[in-house]
Amino acid sequence: MLIHSVHLPHYKNSAESPTIELPLPDKVIISMAQHLGAPCTPTVAIGDKVKIGDIIGNSEAVMSAPVHASISGTVTAITDVLHISGRNMSSVVIESDGKGEISDRIKPPVVNNREDFLKAVRESGSIGLGGAGFPTSLKLGYDRTEYHPDYLIINGAECEPYITSDYRCFMEEGEKILDGIRLILKYLEIPKCIIGIEKNKPRAIAKMTELCKNDSNITVKALKSSYPQGAEKTLIFSTTKRVVKEGCLPITSGCIVVNSSTVAFISDYIKTGMPLVKRRITVDGNIVKKPSNFMAAVGMSIGEIVYHADLSEKPDRILLGGPMMGACAFDIDYPLAKTSNALLLFANSPVYKPSACIRCGRCVSACTMNLLPTELEHAFDMRDAERLKKLNVNLCVNCGACSYVCPAKRNLAEKHQLAKAFVRKQSAVKK
Repeated sequence: MLIHSVHLPHYKNSAESPTIELPLPDKVIISMAQHLGAPCTPTVAIGDKVKIGDIIGNSEAVMSAPVHASISGTVTAITDVLHISGRNMSSVVIESDGKGEISDRIKPPVVNNREDFLKAVRESGSIGLGGAGFPTSLKLGYDRTEYHPDYLIINGAECEPYITSDYRCFMEEGEKILDGIRLILKYLEIPKCIIGIEKNKPRAIAKMTELCKNDSNITVKALKSSYPQGAEKTLIFSTTKRVVKEGCLPITSGCIVVNSSTVAFISDYIKTGMPLVKRRITVDGNIVKKPSNFMAAVGMSIGEIVYHADLSEKPDRILLGGPMMGACAFDIDYPLAKTSNALLLFANSPVYKPSACIRCGRCVSACTMNLLPTELEHAFDMRDAERLKKLNVNLCVNCGACSYVCPAKRNLAEKHQLAKAFVRKQSAVKK
């Protein structure tokens, strides 16, 4: 199998900036859609008093994760807030009491077996902290009668420009990462683990190699610095040479992929019982005077976070996530979500006008999934669902490499996501 990729400028300006813990905000707006899957339903009412770690949203759906209060105070509103996906999502507004009180319910979970461990992971509110937001309990709670994974793969690639939050986790919490790995290997009975880190992070590679030297079943693999090295299917092939077939989950290849920061959080939760109420986020961009990494409360306004990084001028573009796969925030008051690993701010951003395809084939050479982006675009423009299926549109991982290399500046990656939604809708209609 040939893995295509593109080489991006790294811009890891905040790599050696230790994480700064930000003070608790006066108010948080916490969306009930903090993960992939079913949004939670608020479990609190206006006027309720809450403390840090109290559950404020939950769901019976399998593909979900509970949401917790990140500050102590009073619930002042439960309202719809425009989510970054473009949909209105129910959100809980909490006004701080200035006390920062911890919930009386916070205590380390009792874990004696696999079921206890999976229950604890679910109750922690853990999701994929690399940006995808897949509920961790669902990923780890596979059917043992059907699947027998032999590899746990830790995703420490962090291949997008600017983002260094996972790198700082390696440097500051490497021991937690190792402890989280050991917990997963123990309770899920997975024999081996590979920690994948791109070669442009030699200090992280050296640190984790040293930490793992006495664990014969845990190895560190230095990965080629290319994009999208951190894509799940690409990472599996880069570390094990296994191929995940179309329409199949990674576990069908005998691998489970978990983000490095997620593993560190699991370790912390098992020891302390404090759920996912804050996260590490990189703040950078061409108008950020002090590129930094912050630990901030979930629901905190991104404007409050930016204040601590210092801007040289007003941004005309605000990205949550990386420049390749991130999404534009609507304004500076947008609340921080569990899935936000970076906040990038730019001024004088170029605006490109797409022109006609020149049939150069660069998008084909860049596609990590060996797809034909121009043909996919044409099939979508023609609304040809059957053609899109034959072209394997569902294999697209939305990495954006095709759009990045296109000299005609065509919105290929954007159309591929619309095409996938179109195919799903057509399939549902036929049923």
